[in-house]
Amino acid sequence: MRIAVAQFSVSGDKAENQKRISRLAEEAARAGSRLAVFPECAMVDFGASGGDLRGSAEPLDGPFVESLARLAERLELTLVAGIFETIPGEPRVHNTAVVLDPRRGLLAAYRKRNLYDAFGERESDRIRPGSEEPPVFEVDGFTAAVVVCYDLRFPSFIERLADRGADLLLVPAAWVAGPLKEDHWKVLVQARAIENTIYVAGAGQSGVRYCGLSRIVDPLGVVASSLGEAEGVTTADVSKERLAEVRARLPLLVQRRAAAGVTTQS
Repeated sequence: MRIAVAQFSVSGDKAENQKRISRLAEEAARAGSRLAVFPECAMVDFGASGGDLRGSAEPLDGPFVESLARLAERLELTLVAGIFETIPGEPRVHNTAVVLDPRRGLLAAYRKRNLYDAFGERESDRIRPGSEEPPVFEVDGFTAAVVVCYDLRFPSFIERLADRGADLLLVPAAWVAGPLKEDHWKVLVQARAIENTIYVAGAGQSGVRYCGLSRIVDPLGVVASSLGEAEGVTTADVSKERLAEVRARLPLLVQRRAAAGVTTQS
């Protein structure tokens, strides 16, 4: 299966962001992709620190997600993208990744659990963390899971998804630029792939504030495809054969499951 990651500089204008998502999704489809991952908060950017996000947020059945569903259907392409989701009666919103299937519409939604309260930022002031485990779902015979940005820094969080059968991890992100931050992004995407023998597809925002550097990494940590700082799409092929080959040589998942069932006595 061919997959794509797309990056762009998300603005505060939903209509403009919809147009850019549509154009990049069309590019991914023309390249033969069956799945395309877009950045965190692709609907509308975080904006100024401390700003109220409720005016931009929508429910899962709102017009933005509906527009993504129509796009997925038209292009016969599974789409993953970040939105801000309303919470009735709550001053905060959810930072949510949605998965749109070309035939079934909204296939899955994941509300970011691990919030970016780090490097002087406090995402939790405006975002309410989700409480459910990330969804695991099928895309063209592959078992995929989705997490969001800062979740990537929590190895055991990702391990649980691999242990549930995920062989493809999708990561919408808005990785904030800064000293060593670009290196953190590249290393973490590769590390999560290597330690779980899974494919990882990370789609980041580009622009002045963010790193870009969207990439697809294979189960041995080989960068199969990547972007720099500019807006664009890059694709790579994922295969069951490669997964089986890597896992035969590096049987981490089997060993980890076996170790979890072993009890020790003091």
